[in-house]
Amino acid sequence: MSPARSLRIGTRASALALWQAEHVAELIRVQPGAPAVELVRISTQGDIRSDVPLWQTAGRSFFTREIDRALLAGDVDVAVHSLKDLSTQLEPGVALAATLPRADPRDVLVSRSGRALAALPRGARIGTSSLRRRAFLARARKDAVPVELRGNVPTRLERLERGECDAIVLAAAGLARLGLLERVSEFLDPASFPPAVSQGVIGVCTRAQDLTTQRWIGVLDDQEARLASSAERALLRRLEGGCQVPLGALATVHGNVLDLSASVCALDGSELLSVRGVTVATTGGAPRPMEAVALGERLAEELLDRGAGALIASEREARTVDEP
Repeated sequence: MSPARSLRIGTRASALALWQAEHVAELIRVQPGAPAVELVRISTQGDIRSDVPLWQTAGRSFFTREIDRALLAGDVDVAVHSLKDLSTQLEPGVALAATLPRADPRDVLVSRSGRALAALPRGARIGTSSLRRRAFLARARKDAVPVELRGNVPTRLERLERGECDAIVLAAAGLARLGLLERVSEFLDPASFPPAVSQGVIGVCTRAQDLTTQRWIGVLDDQEARLASSAERALLRRLEGGCQVPLGALATVHGNVLDLSASVCALDGSELLSVRGVTVATTGGAPRPMEAVALGERLAEELLDRGAGALIASEREARTVDEP
């Protein structure tokens, strides 16, 4: 039985966000008896305040808060997010109803010359707005000069072409979804350049009590993406304290084993704390989400025991004093 009205999907208006929302819309439309679907474009603080460096923003909802509030207000029925932008503490009443299959989680380097990171000239200017990327760049190339870079993917590429930077770091998934993978100069190895938590995963939210909408969204949930993102988000939730953290993490599922590695890096690259652990399903098949969460929390505690809390606190204090 089809509902009387269409499902309204809330999304940002960037090219990448619209691609993701339309992808979810199409996955709904192909279901037998599915309702009509429409996209509702919503401006977020992240879109409006493009002059503010991301490291100066509190929490992880700079690009999602307004969409989730429209969801709770009943103005839309579905919210589509890049899961890496979504706070690890969801708004009360919001449910993460589906995690779509994960695209390539790696970061990539796009350089004007086409050179890889190691081959860039000394003092190369590398654009990014991410603390994590700045920290791991500093560890890989201490001579590199970080350049604050905000804007959507096409805007960042345009700024690169204008010569504002020698190279920029972006997510492989975003370039792939926009058909821009030919711009990649190098795929950065997660072993030395771990990606953002949940990078490459599209998260689809509904109102927690909206069982009608969840009927169409829940079937889109991918088990491996759910397990990996649950572990990574649990780790970040234990560490972040409401602010950006120079943390990279990547979880992978291999049969009944979930493998999670994570690193916290000083912003100048001088100190690195890394952990790795696995959980094996106790009931056969893949691990359960609660086992993934427990793994993430356990590795977060290991990082804290090794001094991650002090490292994160010192980086926050330094940014408050020294950053422009």
